[in-house]
Amino acid sequence: MKVIGAISGTSVDGIDVALVEISGGESELQIELLAGNTYPYPQNLRRKILAVCGGKSLTVAELATLDDAIAFNFALAARSIQAECQETAELIGSHGQTVYHRPPIANGETNIGYSLQLGRGAVIASQTDLTTISNFRAADLAAGGEGAPLVSKIDACLLAHPTQHTAVQNIGGIGNLTYLPPKNKSNWQQRICGWDTGPGNALIDLAVEQLTNGSQTYDKDGSWAAQGSPCFKLVEQWIKQDFFKRSPPKSTGRELFSRDYLSQCWQDAKDENLSSADWLATIAELTVASIVHSYHHFLPQLPERVLLCGGGSRNLYLKQRLRSRLTATEILTTDDVGLNADYKEAIAFAVLAYWRLNSIPGNLPQVTGAKKPMLLGDIHYPLNSSNVLSN
Repeated sequence: MKVIGAISGTSVDGIDVALVEISGGESELQIELLAGNTYPYPQNLRRKILAVCGGKSLTVAELATLDDAIAFNFALAARSIQAECQETAELIGSHGQTVYHRPPIANGETNIGYSLQLGRGAVIASQTDLTTISNFRAADLAAGGEGAPLVSKIDACLLAHPTQHTAVQNIGGIGNLTYLPPKNKSNWQQRICGWDTGPGNALIDLAVEQLTNGSQTYDKDGSWAAQGSPCFKLVEQWIKQDFFKRSPPKSTGRELFSRDYLSQCWQDAKDENLSSADWLATIAELTVASIVHSYHHFLPQLPERVLLCGGGSRNLYLKQRLRSRLTATEILTTDDVGLNADYKEAIAFAVLAYWRLNSIPGNLPQVTGAKKPMLLGDIHYPLNSSNVLSN
């Protein structure tokens, strides 16, 4: 089956779209990436999304308008990739755009988390005339899970190694990992674990925007940070923050690692006499330190290889710093093992949609903390009933 997967992550830099040929079920899952592309948001829409992610209040009418605008852009991206590669999809899996994520609150009024992804699946189905599955996080949250990370089961199917301990480390706006024991170990699937490690590119991108008054949105290849020296004293102070110490399962987002968080970091750094490059190197080092801290404190053992994916996998400075801190670990990207690092998350949501249509649970309870495996996603059929797929 040809399936489109689409996601805009916490970096809000555009809609990553993958058109994938999928066959098999779980253990025999086979995928082929037919096409991948990233479609930037219109700048005005991106600004509105970032403002909402940053806590800006909206009326219900404004929220509805934003929801529709995101959905229209996802639908346009789905139509565009089919036209560009002259392939026709049968199904869309749309993660949408996360604008708010609240993990379960054990000591609050509820222990059910909340996560809001805009870009209504019903609109995408209507605009593309394709069955669309969206709202993937809700079922895991309803089962007491974090609603994240949701890619770990796909990682297990596609990236587990026969003999090596593997960490699949996504570095998007937020970092998350899946730990995969060797497949030659008994009950290896039950030993899989994963969680959000902390900031990925989010704070780095915010720092670049502030330093350049918005003329740049990211540090290409990490070249600016590479000119500086990190202040390890500050990083050691920041890594003591509660989120990093909390045991998995756990998830996070821009609600924590926000512009306000960066401002507090800047206040901490004001007496350190840092250059702009030093400041970026220090913020980048927090991402590296949060990953390494997670591995040392929460993994059953250090991985023999790390497979990077997401935008941060292209940051040469982050890769160099990870290699310096994990000297006994091979640092690769998923490209090196045949899975496109740029579109891996989009591929994952294509697979989750395919599984949902075939009634295969998509979450791993030991990763998200859900009470049981769940079918993930809401199914939206197109208005043209002749295109409705049987479930």
